[in-house]
Amino acid sequence: MVVQELGWDNDTDDELRIAVEDCIDADMVDGDYGNVVDAVLLWWRADDGDLVDGLVDALTDLVGGGSIWLLTPKVGRPGTVDPSDVTEAAPIAGLSQTTTAAVSKDWQAIRLVAPKTPA
Repeated sequence: MVVQELGWDNDTDDELRIAVEDCIDADMVDGDYGNVVDAVLLWWRADDGDLVDGLVDALTDLVGGGSIWLLTPKVGRPGTVDPSDVTEAAPIAGLSQTTTAAVSKDWQAIRLVAPKTPA
């Protein structure tokens, strides 16, 4: 499995990053990878810009049927993203929100997928 990591910065959770890499038994790739990926880990903070643009950019290398895991700071942490921003941005980017989970002390993950289309 190839996982692309976007939005990494000095505030990301290194333990979570290591756990993902241990799970896939490989290093995550960055935005310069240039090939298809199975999933995207997108670290996003309130001041990172337009979320729709960020989600559309995250779709660039994502294989059909892949997922974007949008990682945002938990409520009360610096850079918290309002849940309504995600609810509004996801469908504009062509995505549906499926799962939300607390993944570390400071970060939550929201799984976004492209809606299934009839064959």
